Amino acid sequence: MSKKIGFIGLGVMGKPMAKNLLQAGYDLTVCDINGAAVAEVVALGAKSAATPSAVAAQTEIIVTMLPNSPQVKAVALGKDGIIEGARAGSIVVDMSSIAPQAAQEVAKALAAQEIKMIDAPVSGGEPKAIDATLSIMVGGDQTVFDECLPLLKCLGASAVRVGDVGAGNVTKLANQVIVALNIAALSEAMTLATKAGVDPELVFNAIKGGLAGSTVMNAKTPLMLERKFAPGFRIDLHIKDLNNALETAHNVGVPLPLTAGVMEILQSLKIAGAGSDDHGAIVKYYEKLAKVEVTRKK
Repeated sequence: MSKKIGFIGLGVMGKPMAKNLLQAGYDLTVCDINGAAVAEVVALGAKSAATPSAVAAQTEIIVTMLPNSPQVKAVALGKDGIIEGARAGSIVVDMSSIAPQAAQEVAKALAAQEIKMIDAPVSGGEPKAIDATLSIMVGGDQTVFDECLPLLKCLGASAVRVGDVGAGNVTKLANQVIVALNIAALSEAMTLATKAGVDPELVFNAIKGGLAGSTVMNAKTPLMLERKFAPGFRIDLHIKDLNNALETAHNVGVPLPLTAGVMEILQSLKIAGAGSDDHGAIVKYYEKLAKVEVTRKK
């Protein structure tokens, strides 16, 4: 617990994660372009620094939680970036969901300055970030993973090393493909049931314990029925992840036809102004085609 931790990126996910590290007793220094978010975490006991370089100069492990590959590259390697302030032997724990190749590029550049890195994207959305039950997928050296494991256990219910740097984000992309296809299948099924005159809530209750049941179904069906599409995970973010999945797949020679189909559904919803809705709003695409609304019976 003696290690000084830096945390860069206090967004929807990063802010509750930083709070959990404070609650666990870590000495925390934070940085974000959102001053209000910084002030909120500082009020709970964190220190603040103006730049990623300044964060790195004061800490031993630097956690980043940023939107996508360009932001991670800029924060890690750009002007006033981590690489300018970190000492040899420091560790960067990038918990952003980015392209695996980008993670490898950043790790290689940091390694040239004797700065270690693991990529450790998460699954679970804001609710699990708040209650520290995220699933964390880690790529990196085993000894670095072992050193960071106590910290990761303060943020998630599980942290599994899946390979070298980049493997964490490959695993996250696999996760996002499965989630997107699950929601699309669920949306098709519930739209079919509704249009056929069968109560979709009863359909859900009848099948959720069988082979079709899933964590996705249990999480998303009640929200669909209640027409609650406030974001737990925004459509815009899922588009970002599927872009990375398709790009990575094409680079390694893997066709993803179902993923490409769901990507077009998400793009249509974004164009319709639903980019900030939860990805459960995929059901709206099918509802529009079928001219029906999946909802709880009154």
